[in-house]
Amino acid sequence: MARAKKKFFLRKPVKILLIVLGVLIIVRLILPYVVLRYANKTLANMNGYYGHIEDIDLAIIRGAYVIDSIYLNKVDTVTKKQTHFFSAQEIDLSVEWKALFHGSIVGELVFEKPTLRFSKDKVEPKDLRNDSTDFRKLLDDFMPLQVNRFEINHGKIQYIDQFSSPKVDVNMTDVNVLALNLKNSYDSTVLLPATVRADADIYEGTLDFNLKLNPLADKPTFDMNAELKNTNLVLLNDFFKAYANIDVNKGTFGMYTEVAAKQGAFTGYVKPIVQGLDVYGPEDKKDNIFRKIWEGLAGGASEVLENQPKDQFATKIPFEGRLDDPKANIWVTIANVLQNAFINALQPSIDNDINIGSVEKKKKEKKTFLQKIFGKKDEKDVKNDKKKDRTRKKKDKQ
Repeated sequence: MARAKKKFFLRKPVKILLIVLGVLIIVRLILPYVVLRYANKTLANMNGYYGHIEDIDLAIIRGAYVIDSIYLNKVDTVTKKQTHFFSAQEIDLSVEWKALFHGSIVGELVFEKPTLRFSKDKVEPKDLRNDSTDFRKLLDDFMPLQVNRFEINHGKIQYIDQFSSPKVDVNMTDVNVLALNLKNSYDSTVLLPATVRADADIYEGTLDFNLKLNPLADKPTFDMNAELKNTNLVLLNDFFKAYANIDVNKGTFGMYTEVAAKQGAFTGYVKPIVQGLDVYGPEDKKDNIFRKIWEGLAGGASEVLENQPKDQFATKIPFEGRLDDPKANIWVTIANVLQNAFINALQPSIDNDINIGSVEKKKKEKKTFLQKIFGKKDEKDVKNDKKKDRTRKKKDKQ
C-alpha cells in the first residue's frame, strides 16, 4: 500500500508537467489564429481604411511575430471605393535583443517588399499628414514597444495621377532603408547617435541618402546628405507632358544636397544638374504650333545657359535660417547658373562643405554683381548711401 502511494506521488508532478506542456502547446497552436482575427478586425474597422492580413506566425522564443501578406487600402467615405495605399510581403516585429544588454526594452521592424502609393487626391499637405498619422497609429497598435531599429528591403514608392493627360505613374523602386538607434543613446557623448541610410533606383538612376540625427533632441538636430545620379529624363516624359507640356528627347538628371540643423537653425544647399538635355528636335514635328513654340523657348533657354564643353545646365541653391523662417538666396542661385554656363562647370557631386558645425557659424553674406544692381538694399547699404551723400554735400559746400 505504501509503495503504491509512493508511485502515485512520484507520478503526480509528471502529470502536472504534462498538463502544463499540453496547455502551452494548445495555446501556441490557437494563439496565431486569435492574433490574426484581432488584427484583421482592427484593420477592417480603421477610419478611412480597410486592410487584411493573410497569416501571422509567432516566434515566442525570440519574442517576435511575422505578418505575412498585408495590404491597407484607402476607402472613399462617399463612394466606398478602395484604392491601394500600402502593402507588404512580410513584416517582422520583434524585441531587439541587443538593446536589452543596455537596459532598454525596445522593438525592431523589418519590412520585406513593401509598397507605398500616393495619388494626386491624397498628396495635399493635410491629407498626407493624416495618412502618415494613421499609418503610425497602425504600427503602434501592432508594435507596443518603441521602435529602435527599422529596416525596409526592396520597397517601392509610387505616385499616380489618373486625372492628368497623359496619366502620370512615377515610381521609386528597390528602396532599401536601415535606421539604427532611434530611441536609445548608448553613448551620451555622441551628438548624433542615430543613423538612417537609404538607397533606391529611379529610372536608371540611383539615389543614396545618409542621415545622422539625435531623435531625442527638443528641436530637430541632424546632418544629412543625399545624391541622385543619372536619372533618364526620357522615361519621365508622361510627367513632363502632364505638368510642363513638354517632352524630352534626351537628357539625364542629378541632384546633390547637404543639410544640417541644430537648435532650430539650419543651413544647406540643393544642386540640380541636367546633362545632355534635348527638348526640341525632329521627333516634335507632329506637335501643334503652340507646343513647338514653348518647347523651342525651353530648349533655347537651356542651350544658352548650359556649359557647352560639359553639355550641362546646373545651379546651386543655398538656403539657411531658422525652421520657422527659411530663406533662399535667389541672386546666388542665378549667379551659380551663369557661373556654370560661362566660367566653371559645377561638379556633379556632393561638395562636403556642410556639417552640424556649419549651423552655428555666422557667414558674412557676399552680394553678387546682379544683387548689387537689382537687389533690394538692406539697412547697412542705406546707411552707407546716406553717409556718402552727407560727405558729398560737405565737399560741395566747401
